[in-house]
Amino acid sequence: MKRRVFTGSGVAIVTPMNSDGSVNYNKLKELIDFQIEGGTDAIIVCGTTGESATLNHEEHVKVIETAIIHVNGRVPVIAGTGSNDTNYALELSKEAEKLGADALLMVTPYYNKTSQEGLVKHYTYVADRVNTPIILYNVPSRTGTNIKPETYAKLAEHPNIVATKEANGDLSALATTIHLCGDKLDVYSGNDDQIVPILSLGGIGVISVLANVAPGVAHDICQYYIDGDIEASRKLQIDYICLINALFCDVNPIPVKEAMNILGFDVGPVRMPLVGLSEANRNRLINELKAVNLLK
Repeated sequence: MKRRVFTGSGVAIVTPMNSDGSVNYNKLKELIDFQIEGGTDAIIVCGTTGESATLNHEEHVKVIETAIIHVNGRVPVIAGTGSNDTNYALELSKEAEKLGADALLMVTPYYNKTSQEGLVKHYTYVADRVNTPIILYNVPSRTGTNIKPETYAKLAEHPNIVATKEANGDLSALATTIHLCGDKLDVYSGNDDQIVPILSLGGIGVISVLANVAPGVAHDICQYYIDGDIEASRKLQIDYICLINALFCDVNPIPVKEAMNILGFDVGPVRMPLVGLSEANRNRLINELKAVNLLK
């Protein structure tokens, strides 16, 4: 078996902003403490939820550095270093490695996209040149590129490619992937509405948006399942499904940032071209937060 990065719930943490749109690094530290105290098993920075697409290079590196220093070994820190430019993905990955990231989260190339052969070459190029474990990130709704099971099987042969965050929503394809890869590739759910289904297929956790507002819940859904209490895990998944759906009522991370602001975390705005949540969706969020007693 390869190196396992973490088991359970990792938070795809938001990048908090000041009112002027600059990164609020002090608030990021507060959010990290809240997550660890709430039971989160890993911190994932500079992912989709962290608005990596609109962080400039200096901000991207500083967010990673801030998280690693502040976490101080309490839980693993996973740095988003994916790009549609292979050379830039390698540059970011090397910087994160120097800073001490425990793993790298690498989204499939977007916009220019690539073939399945191109995916193998892209990931292999980076994996050959770093020592830090790589978690693949498959989210075709964002990137227009999907990793097929047979491609996963090829990538899983690389000793430095250890896991995937699977967010394509196709459980049948995932079952085939797990069949082909066996213990050569750990699987994390990339969708909060599919945590239990993916655990049931052999997944080992989730990289979660829900955890931003309910770290204990995301942790417990995983831990109950891992401990064999399937019914408790299933019940939490179902009890929180309406909130999970509300957290994706608009483009991520618009709703989760709004939810956090409603709850008093003061994480600031999203960066353009993203814009704030509509009043109707904001009211929906408020109602669902109240329904699970996160908001009084």
